[in-house]
Amino acid sequence: MSKVAAGDIMIRNVHTVLEDRKVAFARLMMLRNNIGALPVVDRKNTLVGIVTQRDIDLAGIDTSNLMVSDLMTRTLIKAKETTPLRWIVEQMIKTGIQRIPIVDDKSKLLGLVTQTSVIKAALMYNLLK
Repeated sequence: MSKVAAGDIMIRNVHTVLEDRKVAFARLMMLRNNIGALPVVDRKNTLVGIVTQRDIDLAGIDTSNLMVSDLMTRTLIKAKETTPLRWIVEQMIKTGIQRIPIVDDKSKLLGLVTQTSVIKAALMYNLLK
């Protein structure tokens, strides 16, 4: 597994949301795209946080006036394209985090590694023996 890196398995066409959008917009994007989270970026595609369906659900019934920036998690575990898959899996196990954003040296979002992409990689690279 150590030869496989984040860049080999990451999702490149990632749905994102701007931090100044309404939570209702983010929720609708997640529902329409059947995803559980959206990386939050600024107008220059710099990663500033992540908002999950769980964050929205835990916020309560009326989130209509909340902005994404009100609910997003700002402290993130991030990785580079060259980060070994083993490290990503260890972080997911240790923290319970299901998604790790992949960024460049300037924190520009390049992709996302999810638990599903890890499982697909395990099958593709014959790591499940």
